[in-house]
Amino acid sequence: MAEHRAKAPLAGVRVVDFTQVVAGPYCTMMLADMGAEVVKIERAGHGDDLRRTVPYAGREGHQDYFNALNRSKKSVALDLKHGEHRALALRLIARADVVVENFSPGTVERLGVGWEAVKDLNPRLVYCSLSGFGQSGPYRNRLALDPIIQAVSGIMSVTGFSDAQPTMVGAPLADVIAGMFAAYAIVNALRLVTASGGGQYIDMSMQDALLAAVGTRMGETLQAGIAPARLGNENPLRVPANTYRTADDVYIAVMVHDQEQWKPFCEALEAPEWLDDPRFRTMPLRVRNRPAMNELVARRFAQRDFGDWSVRLDRHRIPYARVNDYARALDDPQVAHRGLVREVEHPGSGRIRLVGPPWRMSRTHTEIKPPPILGQHTREVLDEWLGASDPSHAHAHGAGSGSKGRGS
Repeated sequence: MAEHRAKAPLAGVRVVDFTQVVAGPYCTMMLADMGAEVVKIERAGHGDDLRRTVPYAGREGHQDYFNALNRSKKSVALDLKHGEHRALALRLIARADVVVENFSPGTVERLGVGWEAVKDLNPRLVYCSLSGFGQSGPYRNRLALDPIIQAVSGIMSVTGFSDAQPTMVGAPLADVIAGMFAAYAIVNALRLVTASGGGQYIDMSMQDALLAAVGTRMGETLQAGIAPARLGNENPLRVPANTYRTADDVYIAVMVHDQEQWKPFCEALEAPEWLDDPRFRTMPLRVRNRPAMNELVARRFAQRDFGDWSVRLDRHRIPYARVNDYARALDDPQVAHRGLVREVEHPGSGRIRLVGPPWRMSRTHTEIKPPPILGQHTREVLDEWLGASDPSHAHAHGAGSGSKGRGS
């Protein structure tokens, strides 16, 4: 007999989503993946700024960056500067469980949909404001993008090689981590909501989120006041731990994690003489003699192809991986086995591939739906949330595009 499937964890939770670009939409995408009904309020005639970014080469006319962050959401097109549309937004908020916004601090207050304006409408509401530096403090009004947060948080200072300038991580790390922490805080806050109240306001800062994420590697600075140097692809506490080029020009990342792996590593590389070398007998000695160790290991890896090394390293259970580009990473056999890359039918772009949610639950299947086109669900959401007889519908229907019929 097939195992009974449980409902999605956030099934029945309604989210009004005022976010755009990356951090906020990543948060609400996680909530949608958990089963929440996420209604994305987009500016009529304009939409999320990501809809207007320069398209990828060969993908003109498609909103691929937007689509990567907005699956399983519904799009409602409203102009919050228009009184009638603002009234509709407030009525949606009154029926929601969660509101998420990532405007610059003060913007939602000026638009009339900030926490102070809505908390009495809905005492059960969890309201999250996600911004670069938070809703208070000396940086409150600074503009923040992912590279700016990577810079101020210190992560750039330890990324890159010692003889080069500080380097940002090549993905929107601050945006994504802030979105994840925001979703985490929202789910926790929802547990405190009761039938009569318990809602609260969440102030989430990208700067705070990234510092919290990298804080686990800041012990040296927190306790001793030492700012670590950039080491490229090396590890400050472990040697060998680096990327090396093989004979067929493939880069391989390898780490000898502890002293127990040292002997198997030497056996895998057919270098038993390293075991007796007084410079390399312990991890502290190898850290101290890092340049000499790296030179020997690099020479050895350059003698064989990646395939040969992978067999040897697997046999001796040494942590390693090929340094993949994005295409190879997505086509990795383990990724295929896990089913992480999902396909959906988009109403404008046809069949598209998305990187789906990374968790696997034994009883809950995570269904994903296509990202919406602008205004696709305006009529559906207003009818279902507010009632089909609402006299304001006619005006709102004209605000968005693609609002006829039900979206998937």
